[in-house]
Amino acid sequence: MNRLALLAVGAAGLTAFTAAPAFAAAPAAATETVTSCGSLGLQAGLNTRVCADVTGTTVVIHGRVGLAGPPSPGSPAPEPRELFTTLSVEVVGGGAPVTQARPVVFTSATLDVSGPAASVPCGSTVRAAFGVASFPWAARPVVHEVTVTC
Repeated sequence: MNRLALLAVGAAGLTAFTAAPAFAAAPAAATETVTSCGSLGLQAGLNTRVCADVTGTTVVIHGRVGLAGPPSPGSPAPEPRELFTTLSVEVVGGGAPVTQARPVVFTSATLDVSGPAASVPCGSTVRAAFGVASFPWAARPVVHEVTVTC
């Protein structure tokens, strides 16, 4: 059989295969996770942002640290750096914030710093702040707010 005939048979088989799905679509999940992130900020010479994953009434906060831009062509990879991170979360109007502080080592890959999870009432607004410090730079936290809708 020549190549043209094989292509025709393959295309016909593919068309027949894609015409009928092999399985039915799964029903939509009752609660799906919605991720939102605040604006990028520059801290310790790195891009930072704070994000919230909302599933129903559960909110999980995490910070992200990444390079501020691509390395120059031919330049060596950045040296690993120890960063001191702080992640604070509060329900607006609902009490004192919960703060997590910990050191992390940043290489050139984007780093996710996981934070606390909280169950909050519907309609609540959660405010999160993520700070990154590295000698001699002090933290300049980025902030993100998310309202939990049910």
